[in-house]
Amino acid sequence: MAKKKEEKHIPVVNKKSLAFFENYINNPSPTGFEWEGQRLWLDYIKPYTDEHFVDNYGTAVAVINPQAAYKVVIEAHADEISWFVNYITKDGLIYVIRNGGSDHQIAPSKRVNIHTEKGIVKAVFGWPAIHTRSGEKEEAPTLKNIFLDCGCTTKEEVEALGIHVGCVITYEDEFMVLNDRYYVGRALDNRAGGFMIAEVARLLKENKKKLPFGLYIVNSVQEEIGLRGAEMIAHRIKPNVAIITDVTHDTQTPMINKITQGDLACGKGPVVSYAPAVQTNLNKLLIDTAVKSNIPFQRQASSRSTGTDTDAFAYSNDGVVSALISLPLRYMHTTVEMIHKEDVDNVIRLIYESLLNIKVDHDFRSVK
Repeated sequence: MAKKKEEKHIPVVNKKSLAFFENYINNPSPTGFEWEGQRLWLDYIKPYTDEHFVDNYGTAVAVINPQAAYKVVIEAHADEISWFVNYITKDGLIYVIRNGGSDHQIAPSKRVNIHTEKGIVKAVFGWPAIHTRSGEKEEAPTLKNIFLDCGCTTKEEVEALGIHVGCVITYEDEFMVLNDRYYVGRALDNRAGGFMIAEVARLLKENKKKLPFGLYIVNSVQEEIGLRGAEMIAHRIKPNVAIITDVTHDTQTPMINKITQGDLACGKGPVVSYAPAVQTNLNKLLIDTAVKSNIPFQRQASSRSTGTDTDAFAYSNDGVVSALISLPLRYMHTTVEMIHKEDVDNVIRLIYESLLNIKVDHDFRSVK
């Protein structure tokens, strides 16, 4: 029997869009302070859409065919985890609290940017040298003992730099490509999603596709602290259908239990989810599209909520037909999040092809 020839992967992302992606990832966009990232995103997507708007809290929306009564949303979230200045000691050291799900264990020795009205102030998360811990019980990093050092020796000196309680803090780690296979950086959760939905808009424009519905491309804020941006924008748009994209865990690295977390891998394609908030027939449309378009995909189950903006859209406006397409990611909520280049292309393809299969008269109800 002849061996089946393996299909060669054809990249979707081009050099111009990759340059935007790198710039977008490197730009800080902490929860509650997303506006600079949203400006970059809107500048990129505007040529491919008909109009745009931004709501009171910063969620950015670009629209194709806004006159249509039937509305379909494709959505990602724009915010990244960060820290807040919480307490400044008399000796000029700074203690912090989380803004989103920031991981205290990775903080020691990290370089950060403190965002003030005067501009960026550089600082580091300090940590006692190993020599000074010798012979004693090791104390692990916790929210009670991690601290920032910005080179000051008094509280007054810190405040003179413009630093005050409530200033937001982001890591300064930047985007890179690893082994010509992975994109690596902070905040790929979930600005990778914002990038992918913008690429869908680009493909629709370049391929001259006309949709029979209004397409609302939504880059939401404040997902990391409770899906708040999606909750607000869902009530404003009142869509008929919502396809959400976010990240999920690659479970192939050490110390992750596949029995509880599932068996998912970077490089094996988009992940479709089974959960109460995921509408069965829309999910079937995604899977059928993947099969017909030869797009590899994986499956994931969530017992209660998906923990993504899918939940906010699904339970809004008397129930919106919603589904989730996830991008496998390694090392979530660290500064070295990793995603596979082919997965990025295939999530874009799956959303794009699925939109072409949605009909205005499509009845998604489970019981008819």
